[in-house]
Amino acid sequence: MSRRGENIYKRKDGRWEGRYIKSYSRDGKACYGYVYAKTYKEVREKYLESRQTAELFLNLQGGRDRDVRRQTSPLESGKESLNAAAEEWLGYIRKRVKESTYIRYKNIIRNHIIPEIGVLDPEKIDARMVNHYADYLLEKGKKGRSAEGLSAKYVRDIVSILKLIMQYYSSYYGRKIAVIDKLDIRREDKESAMRVLSVTEQNMLCRYLREESSFLNLGILLSLFTGIRIGELCALKWKNIRLDDSVLYIRHTMQRLQNDEAGSRVKTRILISVPKSKSSSRCIPIPEFMCTVLGEYKDSFPVEEEAYLLTWDSEKYIEPRTMQYRFKKVLQICGIEDANFHSLRHTFATRCVEAGFDIKSLSEILGHANVNITLNRYVHPSMELKRQNMSKLEGLM
Repeated sequence: MSRRGENIYKRKDGRWEGRYIKSYSRDGKACYGYVYAKTYKEVREKYLESRQTAELFLNLQGGRDRDVRRQTSPLESGKESLNAAAEEWLGYIRKRVKESTYIRYKNIIRNHIIPEIGVLDPEKIDARMVNHYADYLLEKGKKGRSAEGLSAKYVRDIVSILKLIMQYYSSYYGRKIAVIDKLDIRREDKESAMRVLSVTEQNMLCRYLREESSFLNLGILLSLFTGIRIGELCALKWKNIRLDDSVLYIRHTMQRLQNDEAGSRVKTRILISVPKSKSSSRCIPIPEFMCTVLGEYKDSFPVEEEAYLLTWDSEKYIEPRTMQYRFKKVLQICGIEDANFHSLRHTFATRCVEAGFDIKSLSEILGHANVNITLNRYVHPSMELKRQNMSKLEGLM
C-alpha cells in the first residue's frame, strides 16, 4: 500500500517502486514513468526528482489541460513531423546547454535535418532510413552548387542530434520509435584529417617567431609549446600566467558566434566564457625556455594583470579569426606549407609522444576528458618515431 500522496510501493521482490505521470498521449491517457531502489528513502528521492522534472515539462506544455497542450504544441495537435519535434527540442534544451552548443545544434537542425527529412513522422523513421540519410550527407551534404559531401565526423554529429530529438519525442510523448544505435558511418583516415608540422618546419617557424618579436608571434609560440586552443589563447590574460611557478591557467575561451537576438542587424558577436567542459579548465606547466621568453616580453613592456596576452591591453582583444589569418601569413613568410592554427595543438601532442610523455599527463595538459581522446585524435606518430620503434626489433635477431 502506498503512502498518502505518493505512488510508492514495496514490490514482492523486496524492491521499492515509484510511479509518476511522465506525459499524456494524444487521446488524453496518462503515460507513466517508473523508478526503483532497494530502500524507501532511495526510491523517494528518485521519485521526487523524476516527478518534479516531469511536472516542469508538463507545465511548459500547458500542464494537465491536454486541450491547452494541443494548442501550444504541434506534436499534440496531430502535426506529426520531425520538424515540429526538432523545434520543440531546441526550445527544451536552450537553457540546459551552453549558448555556443545551442547555436551549433540549431544550425545543424535547420541546415541539415529539417530541409532533408523534416517532413517525416518520427515514428516511421528506422535505422535503414537513417543509414541512407547518412550516406547522402557523406556524398553530397554540403549546401550550395557543389555536390561535395560532409566529413564523417560532422555526419556523426548530425545523426547524434537526430537521435536526441527522437529520444525526446519518445520520452515526453510516450511514442515508440525505432532503435538507430548501430549505424555504419565510415571513418576518415586520421593521419590525413589534421596536418602536423615536421621537425624541420617547426624549427623554421620557431626561428622566425623568435627573430620577429610581436605579441601575436608570442601567442603562436606559446600555443606550439603548450597545446592550448586558439580560443583559449585569445582569452588568455596576464593574470592567468604565473611565471614564478612556471604555470598558466586556462579559465576562459573566446568564440565568434551567430547573433541569436531577434531584430539585430549584427550577424555575429564575440563571446568570452568559461571552457565547455570541466577538464578544459586546467593548469598547464610552462617549459623553462618559454618562461624565459615570456619574462623577456614582460620586462620590455609594462603590463597590467587584466591585460590580454595578445594585445597588452585590458580592453582590446584579438579574436580567433584574426589570429588564424596571422598564423597563415607567418607560414607564407617562412615558406611552410599551409596549415590550420589547430595543427599547432596536434604538433605539440605529437612532439610530446615522441619525447616519451606519459599519455595521462599529456591528456590533462590538453584538457581532454579521457586518454582515449588524446590517443585517437591528437597522437600522430612521425615516420622517425616509427623507425625508432621498428629498430627495437633488431635485438631479437
